Amino acid sequence: MTSSSSPILQVRDLSVTYQTRRGKVRAVNNVSFDLYPCETLAFIGESGCGKTTLNLALIRLLPKTATIESGSICYTKRDGTVIDVQSLDNKEMRRFLWSECSMVFQGALNAFNPVIRISDMVYDTAAAHGVNKSDAKDRAMELFKKVRLDGNRVFNAFPHELSGGMRQRVLLAISLLLNPQIVIMDEPTTAVDILTQRSILDVLEQMREELHFSILFISHDLAVAAEIADRIATMYAGELVEVGPVDDVFYHPRHAYTFSLLNAAPRLSTGSEELHSIPGSPPDLIKPPGGCKFHPRCSFVTEICRTNHPSLLVTEDDPRHSVACHHADQVFASQRR
Repeated sequence: MTSSSSPILQVRDLSVTYQTRRGKVRAVNNVSFDLYPCETLAFIGESGCGKTTLNLALIRLLPKTATIESGSICYTKRDGTVIDVQSLDNKEMRRFLWSECSMVFQGALNAFNPVIRISDMVYDTAAAHGVNKSDAKDRAMELFKKVRLDGNRVFNAFPHELSGGMRQRVLLAISLLLNPQIVIMDEPTTAVDILTQRSILDVLEQMREELHFSILFISHDLAVAAEIADRIATMYAGELVEVGPVDDVFYHPRHAYTFSLLNAAPRLSTGSEELHSIPGSPPDLIKPPGGCKFHPRCSFVTEICRTNHPSLLVTEDDPRHSVACHHADQVFASQRR
């Protein structure tokens, strides 16, 4: 990504609700962001903050109980054509998926059909986009090699015959079968051990450099996000509260929630320092608190936090860093004491 790049994905004021017996759950609330070519943008936050819902909305794979209430999703193809994703009909959406944007789900075993071979999944995906079997197999074998797998062993295997790390890398390879510009990755390393996690991250970074795709990376693991991302987007209670370059966000957070998350994460480089957990619980998204949604749990809270909802604004010293916090300067200053 360069400063002169134009975004390939522009999301503006996106809101998603779930209909429940108690009322509407506002899982995503007025979220706006851009994704640039060959960039990895990582979404971090507690479970239930809206990370997965947001990304499922981008490819319109939300459950029936969910509704996109407002907002726009604009995608720019490699030839410069701009697509309004929400206006695509079912046939157009089917062509869009995998060829322009694909997704690697959290549980690879659940993402595969357990009774058909990997080869059949490759052929089915290719056939849906007019690619013949010979070309599909050649492309799959090339990708299996890139993700450090023996294609001859993997191609005709059933999912249960592969280890967790192998399945995750197979899913990554299939997600790149049709050379999409964007790959959404939902906790791709959660269900694997630390060594397999390291291998997957190495493969992912190498493939991104070779194939020039962008990544939307969903994670609650701050260490993994710091390792893979170019930019970090912190989500809380369905809202983006901080967005910025990975080093700025992790070393100089401006939002009280990001600051609290980092203080709650263990570090191998420190001694026996006490971890500071975040008090309280995430808010009820049917009846959220007024003002800043984080204020009941925030150590920087004042009266303005309880009454006025903060907007996501660019910081004065860095146009790449945005924060939605009334006391961003105090949060930043507290780190220098």
